[in-house]
Amino acid sequence: MDRPASDPIAAWWLGRVGYRDAWDLQHRLVAARAAGLIGDQLLLLEHEPVLTLGRHSNPSHVIATPVELASRNIELVETERGGEVTYHGPGQLTAYPILKLADRGLMISPLVRALEAALIRTCAAFDVLAERKEGFPGCWCGGGTRKIGAVGVRVERGVSYHGIALNVTVRLSDFDLIDACGMPGVVSTSTDRELGQASKPSTESVGRAASEFATALADHLGAPLAGVLPPTSDPAVARAELEALLARASMSGEFVAADPAAAGRR
Repeated sequence: MDRPASDPIAAWWLGRVGYRDAWDLQHRLVAARAAGLIGDQLLLLEHEPVLTLGRHSNPSHVIATPVELASRNIELVETERGGEVTYHGPGQLTAYPILKLADRGLMISPLVRALEAALIRTCAAFDVLAERKEGFPGCWCGGGTRKIGAVGVRVERGVSYHGIALNVTVRLSDFDLIDACGMPGVVSTSTDRELGQASKPSTESVGRAASEFATALADHLGAPLAGVLPPTSDPAVARAELEALLARASMSGEFVAADPAAAGRR
């Protein structure tokens, strides 16, 4: 049974997660959400270094050779999302909204706009000025000259997945491996770089961005937000509770809400 549009989005801070693990988790959540067995979810995490290709992206935008990628232990993964080649790694927030769009009166374009708006507001929380760039999905600084955030979504059976990446304290030299988002010469930046800082990649900084982004996205969608966010959340506990949610939904065949004991308001 599907739930009303006023139901909350359950946010989960998962810390650092391998790309294929998170990809599999998304597919399982999409299947459960499409079947009406769970509500809307928002995964918040960072990845080990990986390059991902969108379904229509051009592999030539991967500048690094297979040998170089192997020497740096960076996998190249072809995915079903929209968008071009993207780098994910430590110090970068990745967020995956698993949303049943019709239940929230959304289509793809308004969802992308909401994701961009949430990225911009998250940057503002770090005292970084960012904006949209017409015709180029994502989040930009310097009047559209430096890209700080990427957007690439997929919708199946009316449910969105994949999502956004925001550079916080990520190692920007890793973007030299690709033409970021399929745009040769594009300059990648981060909140750290925009503030004139040179911090090492930090999960703590990503956690702060995760809290800001989750709150901003829920606000832009007009949705209540449930879940325990950084700095008080425990990624291992969150993952166990998320797996338990999926297991209960699978066994019952009926709608299962997130554990209310773990679902605090923002």
